[in-house]
Amino acid sequence: MNKIAITTGDKLGIGKELVKKALDFLNPKKDEILIIGEKIEGLNYETLEINIEDNGEFCYQSLIKACKLAQEGKIQGIVTAPVSKEELHKSGHIFNGQTEVIENALKENDDKAEMIFIADDLRVMLLTRHIALKDILITKDMIIDKVLRLNKFLKEKCKIKNPKIGVCALNPHAGENGILGSEEIEIINPALQNLREKGINLSEAKPADALFARVGKKYLNNQKQDYDAIISMYHDQALTAVKAIAFDKAVNTTIGLKVIRTSPSGGCAYDIAGKNIADPASMIEAVKLALKLI
Repeated sequence: MNKIAITTGDKLGIGKELVKKALDFLNPKKDEILIIGEKIEGLNYETLEINIEDNGEFCYQSLIKACKLAQEGKIQGIVTAPVSKEELHKSGHIFNGQTEVIENALKENDDKAEMIFIADDLRVMLLTRHIALKDILITKDMIIDKVLRLNKFLKEKCKIKNPKIGVCALNPHAGENGILGSEEIEIINPALQNLREKGINLSEAKPADALFARVGKKYLNNQKQDYDAIISMYHDQALTAVKAIAFDKAVNTTIGLKVIRTSPSGGCAYDIAGKNIADPASMIEAVKLALKLI
């Protein structure tokens, strides 16, 4: 039977609480789950404890252990509770997030991690992830590479025969024919045309505000989405919309590597840690999705 590893996340955050509440709610089979990190009182699942006091080092080594088990074929998916980037950095692990730690540990050959947020049939992939807005650089090769990786995931893991993908523009109003920016004319749409010639079902670059307005309306009215997935150009372009309409359901999913990784959409929530009031909804969805995709 396939198995997923669930890391307990930041020692000072709500990770253990989220894991316990999610597993209590879902009650998966014992041989489907391995917990990595800290022992959680009241849970009777196999646990691999990481005995390190330093918080950032503990978080890092928990992820590395999960990745090693994946490389050995002992687990087929990873679910990660929230971790603080600052804590990782304090311990000398200079990564922009857990996605980058996992990518660094698991990538083989031309593998590359992609971040996609999933809530039911709403799927939104980020073309660029944790990067300052001023440093975003979009290229044709980047678009082609990432669209092909997303299309493969939709076909192989989501079982969609001919995925239809919508693409956000970078600039307001999709650049207004070059008045508000030339990236759509010079880079994005030519790359999308190249992909269409390869048989990929893609829109042209569309104004992100209008595209996500329609996405939100359909999601909130339980209507089927127009696209099987949407590609956004940068982090907040996607996440502002996704978290506004589907915060409790959206699952941060890493594709393109040896195993699927999922994570709840929230953070460490230090302010409520230990109060037993954290909402486990997104963690429940993360565990459910990981078990579904492996």
